[in-house]
Amino acid sequence: MLRLLARRLMSNVPESTVYGGPKPQSPGRRVTLTHLRQKHRRGEPITVVTAYDYPSAAHVDSSGVDVLLVGDSAAMVIHGHDTTLPISLDDMLAHCRAVARGASRPLLVGDLPFGSYESSASEAVNSAVRMLKEGGMDAIKLEGGAPSRISAAKAIVEAGIAVMGHVGLTPQAISVLGGFRPQGKTVASAVKVVETALALQEAGCFSIVLECVPAPVAAAATAALQIPTIGIGAGPFCSGQVLVYHDLLGMFQHPHHAKVTPKFCKQYAHVGDVISKALSQYKEEVENRSFPSAVYTPYKISEADVDGFSNELQKMGLNEAASAAAAAGKNEETAG
Repeated sequence: MLRLLARRLMSNVPESTVYGGPKPQSPGRRVTLTHLRQKHRRGEPITVVTAYDYPSAAHVDSSGVDVLLVGDSAAMVIHGHDTTLPISLDDMLAHCRAVARGASRPLLVGDLPFGSYESSASEAVNSAVRMLKEGGMDAIKLEGGAPSRISAAKAIVEAGIAVMGHVGLTPQAISVLGGFRPQGKTVASAVKVVETALALQEAGCFSIVLECVPAPVAAAATAALQIPTIGIGAGPFCSGQVLVYHDLLGMFQHPHHAKVTPKFCKQYAHVGDVISKALSQYKEEVENRSFPSAVYTPYKISEADVDGFSNELQKMGLNEAASAAAAAGKNEETAG
């Protein structure tokens, strides 16, 4: 008993753990790779949402979604660019930190942006390390299946960082693909999708995103792999699905976003309409002076202090200001 007490006094490590670290997992708390593997083995679909900031992360967190991806599509959705290419690693880290503060339950995956991992395996590892240490992510995602990308994925995994692969339409490669074009529509292209997915699995990826490929190609890749596939515009036969927060909520009606919102995205709400209506109503109420009403003017000053304040303003020669303060005080009394 004394030995046990001494051991407990000498260490703050819980008896059931090997070393200090995160608290033990529970079904309602942080999603881990083990949780995803278990869902995959049971044939249960994996849910993924792409989001970029604290408020959206908090919403995703409360929804029970399994994985929250901080995508480089923030370049288009948040920063207004026409492609994902302009966003930097530092930009992505800012988004990752905000998301990490807002979401405590889902597995957090950060996209390595264009230009942050292509030069060498060493660069890829350094960028991935920053995603975890500075961005608060649990894992990273990288695009493509060229030999250099496979090597990068392997090096990152060997550095102890979980990697999600991404094949099919890879937006970072639009200069080679000739735009945002679906992939896997010919025999050769379809075979390449499956081969690339297998190569990324061999490199150690824990999951593969399949973007904008025909459903039979996604079904084949899913059957060929032992790790889960996450579809986006790839049909219903993947191990899970991902959509962008703003897209699935119907957030935008602006012409730019109408241009970049993909046609495979189902809108589960029309939040953009609600936002537009609310902003118009706010503008109208400010202009007709119905806002703020007494209900939204909560900070009070006593009648005696208003009188004293007005007197002091008069002494300062600010007679108009004194009259304004007195009138506002009387208006408060009437409203009250």
